[in-house]
Amino acid sequence: MAELRERFIETNGIRLHVMEAGPADGPMIMFLHGFPEFWYAWRKQIGYFADRGYLVVVPDQRGYNLSDKPEGIASYKSDELAKDVVGLIDFYGRDQVYLVGHDWGASVSWWTAIKYPERIKRLVIMNVPHPKVMNRNMLTNPRQMQRSWYIFFFQLPNAPEKLASANNFEWPVSVLASTSRPGTFKPEELEEYRKAFAQPGAFPAMINWYRASLQCRNEPPASFRVTMPLLILWGLDDVAIIPEQADQSLEYCDQARLVKFDCTHWIQHEEADKVNQMIEEFIKES
Repeated sequence: MAELRERFIETNGIRLHVMEAGPADGPMIMFLHGFPEFWYAWRKQIGYFADRGYLVVVPDQRGYNLSDKPEGIASYKSDELAKDVVGLIDFYGRDQVYLVGHDWGASVSWWTAIKYPERIKRLVIMNVPHPKVMNRNMLTNPRQMQRSWYIFFFQLPNAPEKLASANNFEWPVSVLASTSRPGTFKPEELEEYRKAFAQPGAFPAMINWYRASLQCRNEPPASFRVTMPLLILWGLDDVAIIPEQADQSLEYCDQARLVKFDCTHWIQHEEADKVNQMIEEFIKES
């Protein structure tokens, strides 16, 4: 991995833990992780892009690992998460960046691109549909509702946190291992995740992302269309999300391309070489 630099950056009233690599004056690419990961989710991407001259910025999103964990469910609604991203872009003094998101990081990336389109030069989304598509399927599609059972479970007070923390976070660690290709997460890597889960207040904050998604309203955007060039990368063997949502997402995009992979939800881990190359080629088109 390229030489990593650690920062704590004030944004949107909180302090985020950020890892960065590559030249400070290079074009900036930001990677946003999902649940239940942290900046470490992008370990197979950081060096690749730093070595090619990009400033790679990889935050722990709010509530995760070493970043601040503000109180209250409303602190984790999409409007706040997108403001965090814009605050990071401002900190680095950039008008626009390349933005890449996976899982919840993809949800935040969609929302940032919808609310602040002028700040995103090109967008890469992995394994999460456009918010309109996700909401429609989660509330009306029985196949998706079945797969989203855990989102409804996460609405319960305290129970998800108790399940998660039992036996030194055995459940979330086992979820990473059991929903990915065998060998995707090495034992020593899973221990890094376990350490991040055990940070004080982390798991309740991580669960609050799901609570906020159903319990809190965001300010509606001027338009739900995604205007900048967009690359959607999708692992078809995703236990959580039915694959047709990827195709449905294209309806909301002005200039999008969809590439499907025979892999699981954990696409940037399992198909790192292909994913890195595709992102790089996509960025170079600009």
